[in-house]
Amino acid sequence: MSDSAASTFDEFYRGTSRRLVRYAFGLTGDLREAQDLAQEAYIRGWQRWSKLATYGNGEAWLRLVVTRLATDRRRAKAFRVRRAAALTVEAGKDADDAAVLDVVVLVGAMRKLPVDQRRALAMHYLLDMPIGDIAAETGVAVGTVKSWLSRGRTALAEALSGEPTTAGGRDV
Repeated sequence: MSDSAASTFDEFYRGTSRRLVRYAFGLTGDLREAQDLAQEAYIRGWQRWSKLATYGNGEAWLRLVVTRLATDRRRAKAFRVRRAAALTVEAGKDADDAAVLDVVVLVGAMRKLPVDQRRALAMHYLLDMPIGDIAAETGVAVGTVKSWLSRGRTALAEALSGEPTTAGGRDV
């Protein structure tokens, strides 16, 4: 690979790596796994850089790779229970510990969602992607993305409150 291609890849990496890790974290709920997935995606991108550099949105290609890798890993783990190591709240913990617990609970609830809902929620809320862009990237209709977001929010509300919720109206 030429020096200019390597320089271009380095610039691409610096400009996208934080968002890709954040997206991977939204899918997996595990920072180390998210970093591993992102690095694996960049390795694959580096190997195909001459082709990837010509794509209109190379970052979307990386997100697709991360999504597929995360799905493969999740299947391989066969839903091994990680919640046994969840943090416990003790009386007298400060606000930082409570915030960490909130993240653990949220991530646990997100893991229970179907991958399409989790992916849409991660793209929309963690990457601030508009619904139209999510639809274009995932190859589905805008209405489908809205449905994923609505159902995902409802399922998260149920999981976090412990009580079934009813979808009274559309808020998408």
